[in-house]
Amino acid sequence: MTKKVLILCSTIDGHTRQICERLAANFDANGVAATIEDLMPTSAIDIQRFNAVVIGASIRYGKHRQEVTNFIEHNRDYLASTPSAFFSVNAVARKPEKQTPETNPYVRKFLGGISWNPSFIGIFGGKIDYPSYSFFDKNMIRLIMWITKGPTDAQKTFEFTDWDAVDTFGKTVTQSIKGPLPATSGQMVTARVA
Repeated sequence: MTKKVLILCSTIDGHTRQICERLAANFDANGVAATIEDLMPTSAIDIQRFNAVVIGASIRYGKHRQEVTNFIEHNRDYLASTPSAFFSVNAVARKPEKQTPETNPYVRKFLGGISWNPSFIGIFGGKIDYPSYSFFDKNMIRLIMWITKGPTDAQKTFEFTDWDAVDTFGKTVTQSIKGPLPATSGQMVTARVA
């Protein structure tokens, strides 16, 4: 029987959705049927139909959206009893030293405020698309980038995602869904992935 994974996507500008689609393609190619659902305040999703759950969430102004926390707290028992993963997409992760759960301030704060301990955690650099932002967002994000020594050219788009890291994360989660590797193939990765 084919295993099924639910990928829940909380995105603001659409880039996290692209990462979810890349992960879904990775799962499908490796024999795990992936379904992507957008996580909205009104979402009513039966997660118990799935063998695993992956939650992907972007950050705006230092926070993940409230519906992510609400969903996790409402479903924490099931999330704790099945293979589960979380990944965060944020611009601070453009810096290699901010790509682990211990060193990424947004992820560290988020995980400290919830009662779920995901089996796997991914942290991926996001995308800054200045031309598509409102006047307010464009100028606020430019200010944040100026303070953190990031790109500030308001005419350009900057993508920081390491797609190889996304693929590695997908393969690791796929293996946990499908079961342990045979003894001759090496050990399954059980530590958090960043």
